[in-house]
Amino acid sequence: MSSGVQAVGHVFPDCGNGPLAANEVCNKELSVGERARALVAALETDEKFGLLASTSPGVERLGLPSYEWWQEALHGVASSPGVNFADTGDFSYATSFPQPILMGAAFDDDLIEAVATVVSTEARAFNNFNRSGLDYWTPNINPYRDPRWGRGQETPGEDPYHLSSYVTALVKGLQGGEDPDVLKVIATCKHFVAYDIEDWLGNERYEFDAQVTPQELAEYYMPPFEACARANVGSVMCSYNALNGVPTCSNSYILQDILRDHWNWTRDYQYVVSDCDALQNVYMPHNYRDTREASAASSLQAGTDLNCGTYYQIHLPAAYEQGLIDDAVLDQAVTRLYAALIKLGYFDSDDPSAYRSLDFSDVFTPYAEDLARKAAEEGIVLIKNDGTLPLQISAESNITMAFIGDWANATTDMQGNYQGVAKYLRSPYYAATQMPNVNAVYAGIPGDPVTDGYPRALEAAAAADIIIWADGPTTASEAESNDRTLIRWSGEKVDIMTQVAALGKPFVLAQMGGQRDDAPFLANPNVSAILWAGYPGQSGGDAIMNVLAGRVAPAGRLPVTQYPARYVDDVPMTRMDLRPDAATGLPGRTYMWYDGATVPFGFGLHYTNFTAEIVVEEQNDPVADADDCACFDIADLVASCTDAAHADQCLFRSVPVTVSNTGATTSDFVVLGFVAGEHGPAPYPIKRLVTYQRLHDVAAGQMQTAELGLSLGSLGRRDEEGDLVLYPGAYSLLVDVPTQDLWNFTLVGEPFVLDVWPRDTGV
Repeated sequence: MSSGVQAVGHVFPDCGNGPLAANEVCNKELSVGERARALVAALETDEKFGLLASTSPGVERLGLPSYEWWQEALHGVASSPGVNFADTGDFSYATSFPQPILMGAAFDDDLIEAVATVVSTEARAFNNFNRSGLDYWTPNINPYRDPRWGRGQETPGEDPYHLSSYVTALVKGLQGGEDPDVLKVIATCKHFVAYDIEDWLGNERYEFDAQVTPQELAEYYMPPFEACARANVGSVMCSYNALNGVPTCSNSYILQDILRDHWNWTRDYQYVVSDCDALQNVYMPHNYRDTREASAASSLQAGTDLNCGTYYQIHLPAAYEQGLIDDAVLDQAVTRLYAALIKLGYFDSDDPSAYRSLDFSDVFTPYAEDLARKAAEEGIVLIKNDGTLPLQISAESNITMAFIGDWANATTDMQGNYQGVAKYLRSPYYAATQMPNVNAVYAGIPGDPVTDGYPRALEAAAAADIIIWADGPTTASEAESNDRTLIRWSGEKVDIMTQVAALGKPFVLAQMGGQRDDAPFLANPNVSAILWAGYPGQSGGDAIMNVLAGRVAPAGRLPVTQYPARYVDDVPMTRMDLRPDAATGLPGRTYMWYDGATVPFGFGLHYTNFTAEIVVEEQNDPVADADDCACFDIADLVASCTDAAHADQCLFRSVPVTVSNTGATTSDFVVLGFVAGEHGPAPYPIKRLVTYQRLHDVAAGQMQTAELGLSLGSLGRRDEEGDLVLYPGAYSLLVDVPTQDLWNFTLVGEPFVLDVWPRDTGV
């Protein structure tokens, strides 16, 4: 470590009486950038190197405290180097929400902002008592491209528009607004970019080189990060992998040309951090530079400001002596980092900000506790139902439920990875034991592959009125550093589950964790119902039982494609391309390019019946070349846009969709809007999600109206160079999965480029 005090906590600098008091960094009348530059001007060169490490030693000479930059809060304040949970009492726990994959299934951006607001409030409370820093390395916003990816649970799903909308709401909640004077915490969008392999058949993330075309880079892998930039996220994390031969943390094309120049992510306080020890990977195993010093220097020069790890500390001093870096690039990185802390109010210890008054009474409030359960309830997806659900639980007599399977009495599995300490973890079995008129029996985990547990399961099931089988992958088989190789249910599982289901009792499968191919159970008439509940967090069991018992009506939609088991045999995980390729046998990836799903993206049943109808009002500006032609001139559409910050954000039309509940149960309904049609370069995607809205509490016999906003960008397609172009051609707006209604329209005229994608010159 470079000179300074050892990192021990998160105390604030003393701008009143300490050595810093005379430095302009403490002058709140100056801009964030001016304050940061004043601090950097007071530093000696050898003091700067240590400040670029995630465990920063500070500078004792100046009274600059040590600081730990690494905090996690994927779905609640989480265990990490900078977060210190107490053993007991205050700050011994925090609210544990569902994993993003389940919250993404809610398709409710207001919910996501509310969750993020609670998380940042609790994070600030921890910070005020020296139990965390203010920089949080969340969210994971890589699209869930392949069903085997071990970290898919950390993301909201596979669709780039969905991820973009989700993360915009999340960043707003975490940072305290769209552009606040003082950031609540700093969010970090990761992993930039094309990162979605852990260790598949020996292909490790540390050495993987993602080969991605400009077209698919711009249309699929980049949009969530562009949304982060537009949301003014404070930090972006570069990833372990290389992109087209260049490690991302040393890749000036993505860090400078795209992120900072093209997206104008240039505020004084915005910085790039490496994934942990990714800078070492630049040297080996990527072998991108010949020396360790050159590897560290290339990352700093490319725009990676902060090193999670020690590579900068160890090798930048020699790189500086060798002339590989100069004071300008070194100062730029340190300035960005301390500008971030200034923006967080770190140097304003006397600030009466409401954030400084938060304490443990603001952690795990009744509101937060209810929100954690609600987030799980909103995300649960009903995949199959023969009428068994909701369960009829009489107040007159008890009903016996047998709970069987790996997840039936789960504890920490409910959280998934990147979890914190929860006050409690409620399994489905536990939640059932708390319900009146329910006799809940736990029948264990039948062996796999051994059969030792079969007799107990069969005995309990035979004596039960209803069988709840809760099962699915856990973090033991899908997690960071661990991809799956199979997406099928094992033969042993299918054997005992179908045997139990054949007893003639109502059999409900609660599928947990990541997706498996449910075809054996969808086609089995003895399986009464299937719901998917992912990693539902501290109150997951309560949420599941509330849905099963009809206290809450399910309305979640699958945020990913459920693929058939054979898919993993047809598609190498290392292939990053999405479009079908007949020459190589690639069937396509995601719902946009693959049409053989077991259960499609966006699918979800309800306890009632809904109709959705597009209401197309008479247009004032179509070009009517033929009777009943809804035609729009591209030049007119572009010319009429005068108030959008970016051309792709120009509103094309707000389309009303009337949703009617024709059944007998009050329920939410998610209105999904897709665009399809022959326009732009072939091949054409099957459809693309471009808008959505969750309607709440649509009463039986009543209707509500969703307003689906279509932007010019939502109609655009990326060409082979990556440019976003508004093309003439046929378009259809499709509503719901499966489609309930559509609106056909046509764009005429010359193509218009909405966004010119930066070219990778290799420099």
